Amino acid sequence: MIRTCKFCRIILGELLASIVLEDEFCVAFLDSRPLFQGHCLLVPRVHYETLMDLPDSLIRPLFSDAKLLCRAVEESMSAEGTFAAINNRVSQSVPHLHVHVVPRRRKDGLRGFFWPRSRYADEGQMREVAERIRAAVRMMNDER
Repeated sequence: MIRTCKFCRIILGELLASIVLEDEFCVAFLDSRPLFQGHCLLVPRVHYETLMDLPDSLIRPLFSDAKLLCRAVEESMSAEGTFAAINNRVSQSVPHLHVHVVPRRRKDGLRGFFWPRSRYADEGQMREVAERIRAAVRMMNDER
């Protein structure tokens, strides 16, 4: 726990939040600045800043809870679907790993992702980028 972390303080009960899910691994609560009503944040009980920091042993519990929360938000909010997202450092208003679960409806005003899309210059550039990522994956798998 980090005493200055807003989400750690919610987990400890020091800050009020509308808790919607709790188990031994995670806590979920309504976002205080929602995109739409029902927008929730799912956080691990232990402070990790990013998804890359999360131990492998907590991936299954986190994503099982995310799956449950997506179903619950969709059902309870009469949504047509949900948007689930994680920011790592950039756009992370609280530096504690959290999964956004947002109820969605067709024509709700959100356009795919929240930023402009771009294209690769050509197939060659796309192949080059793909190979760079594949090489990094191979190297990181070898380090495991």
